[in-house]
Amino acid sequence: MRSTLLLCILCLPLLLGGCIREEEYDNTPQGNFDALWTIIDEQYCFLDYKQIDWDAVYDRYRPLITPDMSGDGLFEVLGNMLAELKDGHVNLSSASNTARYWNWYLDYPRNFNEALVESYLGRDYRIGGGASYTILDDNIGYIYYGDFSSGIGEGNLDEMLLYLSICNGLIIDVRGNGGGNLTTATKLAARFTNDKVLTGYILHKTGKGHSDFSDPEPIYLEPSNSIRWQKPVVVLVNRHAYSATNDFINSMRYLPLVTLMGDKSGGGSGLPFSSELPNGWGVRFSASPHLDAEGQHIEFGIDPDVKLDMDADDEARGIDTMIEAARALLKAGM
Repeated sequence: MRSTLLLCILCLPLLLGGCIREEEYDNTPQGNFDALWTIIDEQYCFLDYKQIDWDAVYDRYRPLITPDMSGDGLFEVLGNMLAELKDGHVNLSSASNTARYWNWYLDYPRNFNEALVESYLGRDYRIGGGASYTILDDNIGYIYYGDFSSGIGEGNLDEMLLYLSICNGLIIDVRGNGGGNLTTATKLAARFTNDKVLTGYILHKTGKGHSDFSDPEPIYLEPSNSIRWQKPVVVLVNRHAYSATNDFINSMRYLPLVTLMGDKSGGGSGLPFSSELPNGWGVRFSASPHLDAEGQHIEFGIDPDVKLDMDADDEARGIDTMIEAARALLKAGM
């Protein structure tokens, strides 16, 4: 069962993707099951950290595989097996469906109301790349960045920070931001530090063993060479702040003028890579773990400095509890 895979990994710098091709498994239900189980066994980076007995998972799911099972039946079994990893970066994709694990945020309060964000932005807010921003009536700047897949240019950032420079403080709202391009997240964070700051480490798989990793390589946040913000900042976070957004939050928490407010972030710290089963189905999985500056995993999320949930009565009155608390904190001088 645990026969050797012929693996070829293509890593594209700064892109959350890769390719692994398997050439030793038959295109049968058992062959596809064995290929998927082995990919995770040899390449997934959190088996030991999450204390997952992957051999026991094999023993539990392998009896469900039959030679004549349908494609839909096989897809369901394989998707359920991957859900044992409890990882939003792990997906199985066919032409008709994608198996995914969403409980990392569905089991938590949403703490976000898009309609309320729109009311705070108003009708005349500005847009620069993926950022929407305005100046609230108490002279607090407000930036909403809902998706780091939507990039932002250095010129956009210059214009945004110039426009907001009259403000006494700044709110950066990344609630609901499920991630995207890590370069975009880093580019934004670089506008809030004057110094090179150690924000964490990355490890790479060096072998097929569950704990076969390289030595930790430091990750630094370098200050931008252009306009940088010099006043207090509150970053609003909810459980749906995931992947590249989790890395953004991790970087921002090491900056002296920044306060994290809201719920624990969603996590998702491992850089995802991609592979293909013999039947052509794609599998995406976490391959390179990120640690924080203290050497601790951030896979399960980052705690805020100020824990706060949305209040249902506030929402009913058109008030965003978190935005108002951030405004109060900034006006009080933090």
